[in-house]
Amino acid sequence: MVAADAPLAGSVALVTGARRGIGRAAALRLAELGARVAVTDLAAGSELEELAAAVHGIAVAADMSEPDDIAALVSRVESELGPVEICVANAADMTMGAFATVDRREWWRQVDVNLSGTFHLVQAVLPGMRRLGRGRIVVMTSEWGVIGWPNATGYAASKAGLIALVKTLGRELGPEGILVNALAPSVVDTPQLDVDARDAGVSGEEIRARYARRIPLGRVAEPDEIAATVAFLAGPGGSGFAGQILQPGGGATRTRA
Repeated sequence: MVAADAPLAGSVALVTGARRGIGRAAALRLAELGARVAVTDLAAGSELEELAAAVHGIAVAADMSEPDDIAALVSRVESELGPVEICVANAADMTMGAFATVDRREWWRQVDVNLSGTFHLVQAVLPGMRRLGRGRIVVMTSEWGVIGWPNATGYAASKAGLIALVKTLGRELGPEGILVNALAPSVVDTPQLDVDARDAGVSGEEIRARYARRIPLGRVAEPDEIAATVAFLAGPGGSGFAGQILQPGGGATRTRA
């Protein structure tokens, strides 16, 4: 039972890319603060259903590269839970490889999921937020969208596009009480690191050790740490933020060496 005075009591949240990693941690954290949380991922399954039960919400499968899927997702959430007040755009696609060999289908898949998917998601939740007269949108971008990264052209470019989108929406929607912000974490210990390891030809343990050596805190971040920042932006503490890019990167992110 959620206490009536919990910071997010009565709020409906939607978290994309929620099956594992940051999305799962964010959904659980928002539920702890009182929100009812709709969770979505590319495919349904026991993990997503169990998470939905834990966060007092619903599980919905949706491909974030498909505008029709996104529209149907938001429609179902509104029908079963109510208008989305907190939207966490976390779903992402990433492949790695040398720029000269990047397949155009992989390029566009990353753009369609990471950038265009967020565009369509915000458009879908916006009418409900306007009816409420308020809203919080937290977009998950990346350190790589700030500084770039070798062999991650499509991912980094799409994440950089999200940064510009968030800065623009912060200005445009802020006057309506709809606060749009983003996180640009450095390396986080999620299954996504397996892609990095395969690209580098090393084990998951070794890629984590390599990244840790370039982070001043000496370690990669945990999903729960990023989720705490999501919850900050979604809760009372985030009321003064609009169009901002928070960088929970353990001190790693900088624009020059």
